[in-house]
Amino acid sequence: MMSDLLNQFRLVRAASESICQNLEAEDYVVQPVIDVSPPKWHLAHTSWFFETFLLTEYLPGYEVFHPAWGFLFNSYYEAVGARVPRADRGNLSRPTVEEVYAYRRHVDDAMMQLLDRLINTPDTLCQPSSELEALIVLGMNHEQQHQELLITDIKYILGHNPLLPPLDIPLLRQAGGVTDDAWVAVDGGVVSIGASQAESGFTFDNEHGEHKQYLAPFQIRRSLVSNAEYLAFINDGGYRRCDLWHSDGWYWLQETQAEAPLYWQKRDHEWMAYDFNGLRPIELDLPVAHVNFYEASAFAAWRDCRLPSEAEWEVASERINWGERWEWTNSAYLPYPGFTTATGAVGEYNGKFMVNQMVLRGGSVATPEGHSRKTYRNFFQPELRWQYMGIRLARSSVE
Repeated sequence: MMSDLLNQFRLVRAASESICQNLEAEDYVVQPVIDVSPPKWHLAHTSWFFETFLLTEYLPGYEVFHPAWGFLFNSYYEAVGARVPRADRGNLSRPTVEEVYAYRRHVDDAMMQLLDRLINTPDTLCQPSSELEALIVLGMNHEQQHQELLITDIKYILGHNPLLPPLDIPLLRQAGGVTDDAWVAVDGGVVSIGASQAESGFTFDNEHGEHKQYLAPFQIRRSLVSNAEYLAFINDGGYRRCDLWHSDGWYWLQETQAEAPLYWQKRDHEWMAYDFNGLRPIELDLPVAHVNFYEASAFAAWRDCRLPSEAEWEVASERINWGERWEWTNSAYLPYPGFTTATGAVGEYNGKFMVNQMVLRGGSVATPEGHSRKTYRNFFQPELRWQYMGIRLARSSVE
């Protein structure tokens, strides 16, 4: 029902602000590395999305909040115009946090007007109501993606503050312990992968194109790899064995001198890890997090296993425990057969990134409830690890 769309919009917008409710004003502006955007930027950018793709197009008489803010808060939409370089987002001491929240109120009020027209007088719209509704739903899912980024970016900001301060982050779930190391055997054969045209609920364009794929029989572990298992890899010299690593991964290792997952550090011969409770001893039974594709692949090689392909993961998804860590697959991020980009600027959403990235599946403790599904295709460059990225093992079945 259309009224549900209005309630969903309100809930999504409120959730973004809830994540930030315990930040200090200074926290909103920090950008430690290029991949981490300041919280203030996320709050403004998600508002810019609704303003640019909905309000200026479909709400008669709408006036943009500030004529320069399209330049400040565009992310990567080349067709929309110029933008602040990504690495310079932390230089935006102005506009202020207060002004950004005023921007959100401005956009929310206008969106309420647009939603009211969509619900009560759809015949007055210049676009079919179904198409407009689909664009609003895309905007909400886009904001939910940024809610996850808000959590992980805030963690990076505070986790690289010398004080390593704790912070209460609403909406962040707690991971459960790894207690099941059983393996699931999956028969081979021709399987269907991707979201079908009849799929109920929202899906992104990169999930579309249900297609057949042949899989050899394989086994996949029911649970994720734990901190204890990964610590054994470290203690066995896993970060010093070139035979376990891809060539690019070994180069990354020599360049960064990494010796453990992100946020791990040794204090008095004990491994500690930073989370939103501060710096604490590692909880050995939790699934390991913040490892990149190179680390995940090296660990799998150390265990005489491999990472699953995204097709294997999707086929096995109903028989494994998932949703606490984004799980690296051994699949490059490429289009499904028949993939086409949408017309206009929104066509830049996913397709333009289908190069030099690897697919992750599942979701994490930072993913909003209900935002993920078995066909969801997340993707990142193989060296990145600031998201809640973990490891699931796979292996070929013994005939």
